[in-house]
Amino acid sequence: MGNTVSAAEIAASQIIHPNDPIKHKPYNHSKASTGNYPAECPMHRKAESECPIQQGKGDINPLNMMGPANQEPSPGQPFPLSKERQVSTIPKSIVKEGEGSFWVYPSPQMFWNAMLKKGWKWKSDDLKQKDMDAIIKIHNANNEHAWQEVLKWEALHAKECMDPRLKSFGGKASDYSPRARIRWLMGYELPFDRHDWIVDRCGKEVRYIIDYYDGGTVDDKFKFALLDVRPAMDSFENVWDRMRVTWWRWMYSNE
Repeated sequence: MGNTVSAAEIAASQIIHPNDPIKHKPYNHSKASTGNYPAECPMHRKAESECPIQQGKGDINPLNMMGPANQEPSPGQPFPLSKERQVSTIPKSIVKEGEGSFWVYPSPQMFWNAMLKKGWKWKSDDLKQKDMDAIIKIHNANNEHAWQEVLKWEALHAKECMDPRLKSFGGKASDYSPRARIRWLMGYELPFDRHDWIVDRCGKEVRYIIDYYDGGTVDDKFKFALLDVRPAMDSFENVWDRMRVTWWRWMYSNE
């Protein structure tokens, strides 16, 4: 579905070395979120890109900052990979001529190429052919789970819009959200990845933040990440939604 590679890279390491802990990048206390939308990812501006496709290279799609689908085997690739792509259940806000109305996930071959572009190096004792199929399933399951969590928030505005759609998204793995930083100061672990999604609420753009935490081993539904999905606190409406949900959770927590 785009440049959501980091979560699957973590999944890959879990598949190869299931007993190793997830490693986080050192947290820089002086680094603060700028709140701006990015040059290389749709939602955040910074000097270094988290995305597998760098800005200014080829025909880049501004909605997911990905170039044309690269389905060609990489030089020295040790085994063939499937080029089949799964259609998600996540509806697009912008549908170009000749495209379907739902976002489409990358194939195993596309994912392999994207991981190589980010600097990942294949070693003989690393991923096997069957592992790439599992990684794709994990990646897709995480995105489907995230969308279902978004829809729970969007249900608060069902009278306003019955058909929310995903407009754009981007990865910001090393730019920790204020919530994640506060949790870390309280002794909790940092998320291993973060995405920002822009949802089209029938003409109104709403930004969602998704923090990905280590959930342990991969389950039989290919889920291993714990997701913290919420609207960004960049509008009064979003702040009010979060206050309402926090109140409800506290009121009904014993039930």
